[in-house]
Amino acid sequence: MGVLSFYMVVSASAPAYAMHVMEGYLPAGWAVFWWVVALPFILLGVRSLSRITQANPELKLLLALAGAFTFVLSALKLPSVTGSCSHPTGTGLGAVLFGPLAMSVLGTLVLVFQALLLAHGGLTTLGANAFSMAIAGPFAAYWIYHLTMQFTGKQKIAIFLAAALANLLTYLITSVQLALAFPAPVGGFVASFSKFAGIFAITQVPLAISEGLLTVLVWNWLQSYSPQELELLQLIRRESQTHESI
Repeated sequence: MGVLSFYMVVSASAPAYAMHVMEGYLPAGWAVFWWVVALPFILLGVRSLSRITQANPELKLLLALAGAFTFVLSALKLPSVTGSCSHPTGTGLGAVLFGPLAMSVLGTLVLVFQALLLAHGGLTTLGANAFSMAIAGPFAAYWIYHLTMQFTGKQKIAIFLAAALANLLTYLITSVQLALAFPAPVGGFVASFSKFAGIFAITQVPLAISEGLLTVLVWNWLQSYSPQELELLQLIRRESQTHESI
């Protein structure tokens, strides 16, 4: 709560030009490209969410919690570079609970609400923002969690690494997107990527660590007050793995 309060105070007192990649910032070709890339994941995510809610409707409240967690954390903004901001993502928790495909829908819905209600991000850049925050980040969190559990068996470490590294990967993808759209006159993509990633790293590394710690605290709360739902989610993930490739 202290970390959240600190970022709320900072974000309230500092002007920011956008959340995520702002409306109209990407050239039309790249905006369409990222929409095309993101759309199949979102459609598969709708199917995944439908399967989860039909099989276990009592999990809808936990789904709403995962979406709300993402909304609150990703609304905490720190100015980073022109056309974008640094912020926690909050997608790691939902990815571990429900899988990356389900989180692609929840994360995209969060981005839509922020674009329409808070003027953060945009509809033309929604595909790019969805791919970085709602697709790439959750997939990274899902695999990092399971690989860490496989090699260490320590769940809290796995939760921390999943949330923190998914946050960092989100901004690496954003740096790639911006570098592809705006290559440097000298050095091209590599020089532009180094510039964007270097500036993001200043604020994103401590943000990622903070998000990892906060996600562990929320996980501890869920273990204390929702153990039955967590046990049920373990069954869902095992069943999903027999039908899906993720």
